[in-house]
Amino acid sequence: MTCNTGKTQRIIRIILGMVLVTLAATRVLEPIAWLGVIPLLSGIVGWCPFSPFSGGSCKVK
Repeated sequence: MTCNTGKTQRIIRIILGMVLVTLAATRVLEPIAWLGVIPLLSGIVGWCPFSPFSGGSCKVK
């Protein structure tokens, strides 16, 4: 796997994922909010399976 998400995009994914997972864990939102794990993990790893289709933002060497 190569990096296909930029630094700003990774930060946004991590924050969004943390917010959704927290809201799901505290039962503020419905269980569907557990899908916040996907942007959280893709932000941590730096790779998203959907980014190649939208033109990833990471400069690959």
